[in-house]
Formats: sequence, structure tokens, C-alpha cells
Amino acid sequence: MRISYTFSAESRATQGKGASRRLRHTGKVPAVLYGAHKDAENLVLDQQNLLTMIGDERFYSSIVRLKVGENTHEAIVKDVQMHPAKNLVVHVDLQRVVENEKIRIHLPIHFKGESISPGVKTQGGVVSHRLTDVEVSCLPKDLPEFLELDLSGMSLNETKFLADIPLPPGVTILELQRRNAAVVSIHAPRAEEPEPVAAEAAAAPAEGAAPAAAGAAAAPGAPAAAGEAKKGEEKKEAAPAAKKEGGKK
Repeated sequence: MRISYTFSAESRATQGKGASRRLRHTGKVPAVLYGAHKDAENLVLDQQNLLTMIGDERFYSSIVRLKVGENTHEAIVKDVQMHPAKNLVVHVDLQRVVENEKIRIHLPIHFKGESISPGVKTQGGVVSHRLTDVEVSCLPKDLPEFLELDLSGMSLNETKFLADIPLPPGVTILELQRRNAAVVSIHAPRAEEPEPVAAEAAAAPAEGAAPAAAGAAAAPGAPAAAGEAKKGEEKKEAAPAAKKEGGKK
């Protein structure tokens, strides 16, 4: 049985949101250990120790050893809850493993040979990963750290499926019981949409035509204004004439 991490834990008597919150304020993380036909056990883990481990993918895909007082447990990590805004672990779920009982665990898929595949190197394709991990079933002794898929022979418009992943003896992919899902493909890069330069250029004259239209609307009014001014001058000339006639009388 391959053990990747060994760390200590303490038993936890208090439960509830308030107790868990107080634990986190002291740099501790509430956890639960269950499975193997035994009662669940509430534990306390160290926050800083966890933060150094969760960045390694092996922490999630390997068997860990827990030391709780004088007892030792082998387990797998089933869930790690993180704080939504801070780099803090909120809660951890651990499942005990039994040597002769199969476990279900997610394993990462490692892709190799992408850059040298004909689809990428000579045909200009782009690799698209549909899946990056997969759930498997196996005995603890048969658990690998990861699964590997070779892409070095892939061409453009080619896809590899779950059934194409080589499996170690004793390991089965659970999803294959339902469907042979696509894992990775190489496709032509998407053509970039042309910038709307032509549309902007076409819109520019229309915007420039607005002042011209306004000028055209103002033009008919110019003669009218001139005609009104002329009428005003005629009235001014007529007024002195009226005074002259009155003087004669």
C-alpha cells in the first residue's frame, strides 16, 4: 500500500458551527474520518500543515496515514472545503481504507506528447482537454498516483476516449460502465472574427451627413429673412412721407 503523506490529528469532542468556528480561529481545521464499517470520528487537523499538502495533487489521489493518539489509520481524502474568500481550509472529509476492500477515488490524467503530435506540430491544431481527472475503482495496493494518456500520435480532428487510457492491473474506470466519454481532441484553431472596420466606415458618412442636412434645412429660411428685412426698410421710408403730407395741410 503506497502512502504519500503522514500527519497527526487530534480527537474532537465538541461539534457544531460555533465550535468549528472557534477551532479555525486557533489555526485548526475540523475533520471527520468515516468508513471501514466503523463509527465516524471527529478530528482536528493543523491548518498550516494542510495548506502545504493540498497544493500537491497526490494528496487527493493517494492513501494518507493519520496518527490519532496511539492509533494509526490509512485513509483517502474525499473532500476538502475551502473558504470562499480566503486561502483557508474549512473542513476535510477522510475515508478509512481496508486492505482487501476496493476504494473509489478520482485520479488525475497526465497528457504527454502534445507538442510533438502531428496534429499540433505539423497541422497547426489546438489540443482541447475534455476531462482532466476520472474516478476509478481498485484495491488500495493497486492505486496509482495518476493515469497517463499519450497524444504523440494524434492528428488533426482526432479524439481519444476513456477506453484509450492504459490502465494498471486491477484498476477500472467507473464512467466506462455508462459511456465511453471523450477525453481529449485536436482541432483547428478558431478563426478570429474580423474587426467591424467596414461597418464603422459606412456609418461615418451617415453621421457626417447630419450637419449638411441641417444646413440644407436652414437655407430656405435665409431668403425669407432677407425679404422681411426689405419690408422693414420700406416701412421706414413710408413713415417720413406721411409726415411731409401732414405739414402741407
